[in-house]
Amino acid sequence: MKDRLYTVTQLAQDLGLTPRALRFYEDKGLIAPKRAGTTRVYTHRDRARMILIQRGKRLGFSLAEIRRYLDLYDADMTQRAQLRHLLAAVTSRLDQLQLQREALEQSIRELADIKAHAETTLAGQRDAESRAAD
Repeated sequence: MKDRLYTVTQLAQDLGLTPRALRFYEDKGLIAPKRAGTTRVYTHRDRARMILIQRGKRLGFSLAEIRRYLDLYDADMTQRAQLRHLLAAVTSRLDQLQLQREALEQSIRELADIKAHAETTLAGQRDAESRAAD
């Protein structure tokens, strides 16, 4: 499997991306396909990097943060620096998400109160209109 090469179309299909998305990440220097004649081919390593990139994006990390993480892997084969960076980035992202959760919960409570008030007011108006019609 490690020797397998992918064309842009094959890798895009395998990862559920578009060829254009792969080219975007290539232009950003996050993956570096090789050439087989005039065809760009991606290695197992490129595929693994793309999986990490997708995961990082899904978790809300910027491309710059993802690049730093990937670059650390290339620079430190023991992965100690990479793991320290990952721990700091994940801790920071968890803190951000917790703040967002608290803000969302507050917004949900406020919207529920507004909804309940509006429903009560409308029900009271219907009752008043019903009594006035009698």
